[in-house]
Formats: sequence, C-alpha cells, structure tokens
Amino acid sequence: MGELNRRQFLNFAAGGAAAAMLPLAGCKSAPAGNRKPAKQPNIIFIMVDDLGPEWLSCYGGEEMETPNLDRLAEGGMRFTNAYSMPQCTPTRATLLTGQYPFRHGWCNHWDVPRWGAGCHFDSKYNITFARVLKSAGYVTAVAGKWQINDFRVQPDAMQKHGFDEHCMWTGYESNNPPSAKRYWDPYINTKQGSKTYKGRFGTDVFVDFLIDFMKRHKNEPMMLYFPMALTHGPLTTTPLDPNAESKVERHKAMVRYTDLAVGKLVKTLDELNIRDNTIVFFTTDNGTAKSMTARMNGRSVRGGKATLGEPGVREPFIVNCPGLVPAGVVTDALTDFTDMMPTFAELGAASLPKDIVIDGRSIAKLILGKENDSPRQWIMAMGFGAARLTADGVTPKMKFTDRVVRNKQYKLWILNGKSAKLFDLLADPGETNNLIDSTDPKVLAALRKLEAVVRSFPAEDAKPKYDPTPPQPWDKKPD
Repeated sequence: MGELNRRQFLNFAAGGAAAAMLPLAGCKSAPAGNRKPAKQPNIIFIMVDDLGPEWLSCYGGEEMETPNLDRLAEGGMRFTNAYSMPQCTPTRATLLTGQYPFRHGWCNHWDVPRWGAGCHFDSKYNITFARVLKSAGYVTAVAGKWQINDFRVQPDAMQKHGFDEHCMWTGYESNNPPSAKRYWDPYINTKQGSKTYKGRFGTDVFVDFLIDFMKRHKNEPMMLYFPMALTHGPLTTTPLDPNAESKVERHKAMVRYTDLAVGKLVKTLDELNIRDNTIVFFTTDNGTAKSMTARMNGRSVRGGKATLGEPGVREPFIVNCPGLVPAGVVTDALTDFTDMMPTFAELGAASLPKDIVIDGRSIAKLILGKENDSPRQWIMAMGFGAARLTADGVTPKMKFTDRVVRNKQYKLWILNGKSAKLFDLLADPGETNNLIDSTDPKVLAALRKLEAVVRSFPAEDAKPKYDPTPPQPWDKKPD
C-alpha cells in the first residue's frame, strides 16, 4: 500500500466501494434479527486496559462478581473467540485503523508522550473509525487513555483523528511529573488544554464527560469511544473501595469500579430513552498483568499481558442493544480488532475509504442476529515489547514479528519466522501439548491451512507511518 493522502481521506463522504481485504471465507446464513434500527444506531465502544476474561463472572471468573457486565452479557451477545493484540499500542492502532500491525507498522509499544523522537499516530497516514463515522453524520467523542500522540506537541491531534470532543489522560509526559497520574488527581487533556483535577478520580471524570456528551447529543447518531485507564497499574484504591490495601484487593477494587462505570453509562442510556438504539461494545486491550492469577471455569489462569498465549490475546467481548442484538447468545464466532472498523461502518451506513487496505471483516450481521457466524475462518494477534528507535525513526523490533493465527480449534505460533507451536484449543485450552510434530492427518491438515494464512502476510512488517514532529528536549535517542 502506498502512502495515503488527504484527498483520499476527503473521499469518505462521496462513498465508493469498500477497500480490499485479506481473503477470508464466507459465513453461514441465519434468521434475520428482531428488527432494523429506526435510524443510525449510536455506538459505544468500551475498552478496558489490561484485563482478561478470567476476572469477569460472566466468563466463568470465580474471584469476584461483575454484575453490570453480567447483565450486559445476559441481555446481549457474548463472544468466546475474540482477539486483541498482546499489548497496548498494537491493539489501539489496530482498533482505530482496521489494519493489522504488519500493515500500519505499530508492531510494538511506543509511548509517544514519554519517548517522542518525532514518532506519533499521524492522521496523514492513518485512518480512524471516528473519521469514517463522521463522514456518515455521526458526532464523535473519546474519553480515557490515548498515549499515541503528545498533546503538548500536537494540541489538535484528537480533532484530526475525527473526534469532535475528547477528555483524555495524556499518558506520562516526560519532564512533567503531574501527567503520571490517571486515577486520583488525574492529569487530563480536553480542547481547553491539560490540567490536574484535584480530588477527583479519573474514571469519574471520563464517565461524567461521556454522560454529558450523550445528554447534549441524544438526538443525533453518536460514536463514543471509551478506552479506559482502569485496570492498568499502578494499583490503587477507588471511591467504591477506599480502604483496599493488598495488591489483589486493589486489583479487585479496580475491576469492581470498571463494572460500576459500565453500569453508569448503561443507566444513562435508559434514562435518555436511547438504549434500544445504542449498541454497546465491551472488551479489553490485552490480558491481565502477569502478576495476577484468577480461577476461571475450574482452572487457574495467570495473566498474559504482552504474551501470545490465550490469556494475553483472547479477550472478553460483549455486544448489547435490546431489540437489535439478540439476548442471551454465547457465540464461538471468530473476530479480532481489525473487524471493528468495517463493523462500525456497516452499522452506521458509512463508506469505507477508497485505496486503503482494511484487513478486518464486518461482523454487523452477526451481532444483529441476521447471520449465525462471522465471516472469519481465522484470527491473528501479534506485537509486544518496545519498538526500536534507529536513525531512520521508530521501527519494529523484528522484520517479521512473532504472531499467532488460529481458527476455532487449532492455534499456530510463528516464532522467529517459523512454525513453532500448534495447539488444539478445544482439548487443551491451557496450551500445554505442542502438536507441531504430530503425524495425525487432521492435525497436519489444520497446520497446512494456518501456514497458508501466514504466507498471505507481507514478508516484512511495515514501519509506523508518520512525518516526524519537531525535536523536543525529552526525545529518546536512537539505539
């Protein structure tokens, strides 16, 4: 794919054919959904930071109760095979663009406000779902954690990425200690600039902002993106659990407050009488920190953040909208974060941009009950650790980043460019029995299919695409 230009982005409103996609198989047919939305549905996408399904009672988590999320799952659709990327930056760039890291280049973590070096998520070269939905008449808002632009250097970054309004923890800004705080006394950026909210809890500031936005725009189609700061460290007390002391108690307190925040947003939808035309997505950006272990469905699960194991990349994924999304559905349909861009576009009657490769496939028909499976035969996850800084800019750590590709049963690990592990996830969810040397014909057939998927990827991963911002005193120096 060549470099994108502004003229191509301005073609959104003009419509046009959907962009090319990686080859994926079709899906099964199913009865139609309950009804069509009376108008473009509102979309709320909630993404928690560092939390695997083992901590949610609706996924069989045994450590604590998450009643609001349980109700969301009971009244909607709960996915058991949804993939994020293994770590923060690759997941966020993938979600925003609908492209895999090997295409958009953010294969590893790069904390822009902390490390800088001219690198940033550049609106000149990177599309976002917010820009796509704005072209279809949506008003857009985002609250929570960003971390892929430095607002000191680019104060208008969020508007360029398609968000009408924002309320963001900036990420830690080098040479600015107050910016380290995302929970108590949070340091938050809006259109009016950045400041510390003394005596406030960051999640409350974000939720109040989103509720206010919904109240002001309830008669317009809305896209709200809520990349939470919770439950990422540092572990903290919350307004609900001010006396939590131990590491585990504080982690549970943060999960409990996540559940409360979701409940507040859903309650507001009811109060505004827009619940039945608002599709709520709930998921997480990667697995729980490795220091945390929880029991889920009778087995112990250690957090897998920044790893390619299922606890690192298989996330909770719930979709809910009474009357639009069928209730009480548990699906093994395959989906990953590349699918969100085309899904939002289909739900919002928006055209995908021309001349941009979108790797994802829409699951809109599945979540609306019009089909009973996704159009995916495989999903993929890749990208962890910090990127490299060279004289030529930020670049992936490896030319072909380690990755995993799976279908509903088998999962292939590609390490150092070679097939290294193969697991039967139905028989071995803990990934303990490596079948890579198996001679079983069924296993060999599965291996061949997954290896064919890997061969369809570019031989070398892209670098992040950006025009460097001006040098800053805090910039990290090349390796």
